[in-house]
Formats: sequence, structure tokens, C-alpha cells
Amino acid sequence: MNGNVRTMKWVTAGYEALLGIPLIGGSIVIGFGYTPLVIAFVLHAIALILANRRGISAYGNILGIVTSIVSVIPIIGMIMHILTAFVIAIDAARQR
Repeated sequence: MNGNVRTMKWVTAGYEALLGIPLIGGSIVIGFGYTPLVIAFVLHAIALILANRRGISAYGNILGIVTSIVSVIPIIGMIMHILTAFVIAIDAARQR
């Protein structure tokens, strides 16, 4: 099960990195009517639940949930997506 948590963290980190790409990420979010932010919120919630069940830290995914909410503000959202991607990637890389 720890492998599932780690995989989910890598998936959410990649998704956040995609949404953090200038112009491309914003175009994806606006083009799909902010639905990608809802998807990100759900992915982070799933990762958080899986991590909690295994007793693994999920502070990066908590930040991701906050990012999904705050990201309706364009420039702030891009910065938050990039920051969140780094935090989750580091968290996933440290996990064994």
C-alpha cells in the first residue's frame, strides 16, 4: 500500500507541475472552466486519505488542497502550483 501512496504523490506532483507551467497551465484551467482545479482537489484528497491510513506524512497534499482553492487567482495560482509540485515531489522522493 505504501507504493500506492508514493505513486499517488508522484501523480499529484506531476499534475501540479503541469498546471504551474506559465500560459499552458492557465490555458488548461481557464479553457476547461476551472474543472482541473476540482480534479486536483480530488486527487490531493485521495492522496491525503491514503497517506493517513498508512500513517505517512501528507503535508504536500494538504498544501495541494489549499492550492486548488487559491488557484482561482491567476499569478498566485501559478506560483502555488509550482511550489506545491516541488513540495510533493520532495515528499514522494523521501518516502520509502
